[in-house]
Amino acid sequence: MNTPCYVFDFDKFEERAVAITSALPNIPLTYSIKANPFLLGDLPDEIAHVEVCSPGELEICKMLNIPGSRIIYSGVVKGEEDVHEALEYGVDIITCESLRHAALIQEENVKVKALLRLTSGNQFGMSYEDIEYIIENREEHFSNLDVIGLHFYSGTQKNLRKINKDLEKIDKALSSLKSKTGFEPRLIEYGPGLCVEYFQGDNNDVLEMEHLSEAAEVLKKFSDKYPLGVEMGRFLAAPTGSFFTKVVDKKNSMDTDYLLVDGGIHHLNYFGQKMAMEVPPISTISNGYKYSIEEMEAHKGNVRKNSFEADYCICGSLCTVADVLVREATLPELNVGDVICFERCGAYSVTEAPALFLSRELPSIFTKRGDKYTLVRDVVKASKINVKGL
Repeated sequence: MNTPCYVFDFDKFEERAVAITSALPNIPLTYSIKANPFLLGDLPDEIAHVEVCSPGELEICKMLNIPGSRIIYSGVVKGEEDVHEALEYGVDIITCESLRHAALIQEENVKVKALLRLTSGNQFGMSYEDIEYIIENREEHFSNLDVIGLHFYSGTQKNLRKINKDLEKIDKALSSLKSKTGFEPRLIEYGPGLCVEYFQGDNNDVLEMEHLSEAAEVLKKFSDKYPLGVEMGRFLAAPTGSFFTKVVDKKNSMDTDYLLVDGGIHHLNYFGQKMAMEVPPISTISNGYKYSIEEMEAHKGNVRKNSFEADYCICGSLCTVADVLVREATLPELNVGDVICFERCGAYSVTEAPALFLSRELPSIFTKRGDKYTLVRDVVKASKINVKGL
């Protein structure tokens, strides 16, 4: 089996979508595809919309035949061509991040469902004053905008206190808009940024369901007052992913046992990992190079008899001291040819990590449904991209 490679599990994706919609009945769910576009290959019915944030993500939706009626087009940088292409494809909703976005939509001369994004205090979205201006001047200057509501997102890995703070800010803005302009929203698209438990532990899923349950109480209460939709990426995608990487060298230096693997930080990027001091869930596979992907998953944890445990520093294939996947992990004895599987890496690793650094190959990608594995992307030569493109 060639490593490194990713496996993304559609069953786990569907299970997470079902869990969210069960906790939040009658609240439509949006999947932010920046978390992992490869999961679009088998989109659960529980997901009402997907959020795209760039022309490239819209192109992915086109290639996978995701209908425009299921797309919310977001993103801070939209040009005239981007807006036109989205509307031509039949995108259901477009977000406005600025007065300029509103003007670009107005120029299209068609009625467009629009969400006005309220800033949380950074470069995303616009001020309350700009939102009020657009709504007050809808008929005169923005007649092509069918302003259906607001969009709000303030970050990820949030606790309940921060979610409550978000909802209070949205409520304050909506109360003011109603008082001053009579505006009544038809949708409030909100990203709660629920906390994902990435690192070592036997009850990660249980803890995440507790986070969901706590948030559900306040979100349902808010939805009694306003028509709420929730938007998630990381919380939906994180548990779906596994990353397999092979031990290619082993050495001891200054009392530290090092494992060198053919993957690295250009493939694996857990949110919140500070200089690799956290330990994600890890499985090991003896002589993993002998196995197919199906066999490797079946052999997780199949270590040598009478093997002892050791503390390893696991480092990747890049020529930088930053390429440390885990500073210290206690694992069964491992040798060259054994495979390490990192779990819960379904969100962002495949797209966010610096994949082209050092021109190493981009890993192959498999998707899984039941017992069936499908190769959806073979190894990609980064050297070709870094010299003259594909």
